[in-house]
Amino acid sequence: MTKEQLIEEIQQLKKEKDAVILAHYYLEDDVQAIADYIGDSYYLSEIATKVPQRVIVFCGVSFMGESAKILNPQKTVLLPDPTADCPMAHMVTAEKIQQIRSQYDDLAVVCYINSTAEIKQYADVCVTSANAMTIVRNLPQKNIFFIPDENLGRFVAQQVPEKHFIFNDGYCPVHVQMTGQLVKKAKEEHPTALVLAHPECTPDVLAQADYIGSTSGIIRYVGDSDKQEFIIATELGVLYQIRQNCPDKQCYSVLPEQICPDMRKITLEKVASVLRNFDHTVELDQTMAQKAMTPLQKMLELARKD
Repeated sequence: MTKEQLIEEIQQLKKEKDAVILAHYYLEDDVQAIADYIGDSYYLSEIATKVPQRVIVFCGVSFMGESAKILNPQKTVLLPDPTADCPMAHMVTAEKIQQIRSQYDDLAVVCYINSTAEIKQYADVCVTSANAMTIVRNLPQKNIFFIPDENLGRFVAQQVPEKHFIFNDGYCPVHVQMTGQLVKKAKEEHPTALVLAHPECTPDVLAQADYIGSTSGIIRYVGDSDKQEFIIATELGVLYQIRQNCPDKQCYSVLPEQICPDMRKITLEKVASVLRNFDHTVELDQTMAQKAMTPLQKMLELARKD
């Protein structure tokens, strides 16, 4: 089947099944092109609660589909590839959370949305890279246990010095491959380019960045800037939207292969297949899902305060 035929079939199946396609910025271009909504984790979480369709096809890794199901328990959530996972989502345990709770009073467990539903149920609030600072500032607790990503946690801690942070030793395998030395080399090769970095990058990378922000923030920065060249220190799926918005601007990578292998498991063929067969539905234990809904709902509530 040709790409054009696949796209036509997907559009037809969407109508037949009353489905909407949500896609993360880190996906390959072809999948972003057929999505109804493209965004970062926060935007897609919010959109999932507003779309009228009864079926959500979530083109992203498994924790994203879980979050959509938690927030929409009556809807069918489909994952084009259920093996598309996020290693960082598994880098904290319930035992570690309980240990920290026993050591600190006045503690909020702040859980990056890049985590499993199982872990979310033990958190006080979820955050994304786009809203973490706003939410942490709005929390009444003094002590913050930030899970699972240490790099994002340390970045937020710098912006909110009035809070006391406890960090977890999790990380994003894609972002930690970019080093300060590699960024320095990229700057030498492209001396007029600005460095735009995701806060999941390590501190030595962030120290050289002209802008630090979420995927949506990086895309927006390129569009708003009067500069023409940028070094992109995040997953290169963001280049699709940047090219759509700013075809005249030039972007460079820090690494030749700066991609998430799990995100790239999602293909047009798999989107068509899951709509055709309804064979990869997200199913969650009801008790766990109800507990995990509380921190997700609190995220949506606190993120709107500023």
